[in-house]
Amino acid sequence: MPSIEILTAFLVATAVFAYMPGPAMLYAAAQTIARGKRSGWLAALGIHVGGYVHVLAAALGLAVLFEAVPSLYTAIKLLGAAYLIWLGLRLMLAKEAADAPADGSVSSVALAGRAGPWRAFWQSVTVEVLNPKTAIFYLAFLPQFTDPAASLPIWAQLAILGTVVNIMFSSADVVCVVLADRVTATLRRSASFGRWVRRAGGGVLVGLGVNLGLSRA
Repeated sequence: MPSIEILTAFLVATAVFAYMPGPAMLYAAAQTIARGKRSGWLAALGIHVGGYVHVLAAALGLAVLFEAVPSLYTAIKLLGAAYLIWLGLRLMLAKEAADAPADGSVSSVALAGRAGPWRAFWQSVTVEVLNPKTAIFYLAFLPQFTDPAASLPIWAQLAILGTVVNIMFSSADVVCVVLADRVTATLRRSASFGRWVRRAGGGVLVGLGVNLGLSRA
């Protein structure tokens, strides 16, 4: 493995990148706001699982394809952007997003959770896999901290370092889920909460999709 100095620099740089506000954190927070804490946890888990696709791609050199074939990068990026926008519009226009019943028996957030408790997980896996910017990040970031003279081959070093990055980024997503849930907990007594949070969460997802689609890199 790389030297202690290289590993220390790697951990510091990873922590800085992980806790900078980014699309994954906003996505996890939006799912929490719109669908509740359980969906937030599953969204964070889905992002984490999807991240391993990019770790594997970096370790095997597959991410180089995005640099070698710009049209492939653009196609995946636009597909991911369209999927995010579609998810956001579904939240904003969902029929279930009516006001909560006056007796408070079943909230709209609860209805969303019952409709498909693992839906947020699979959607998040798809969103993460369809984000080529993540693949490019791993490809650009990880090789800086490998050591050709180490006992482990480069691909193994990339896999280990990528796993550490993915775990640390997921820890930041978890923090966002917790904070988003605490903020929305104080608003759940409002009769219009279900409708408002779906529009807010859906708006965030649409904004992320538009940003991804219009980004040049």
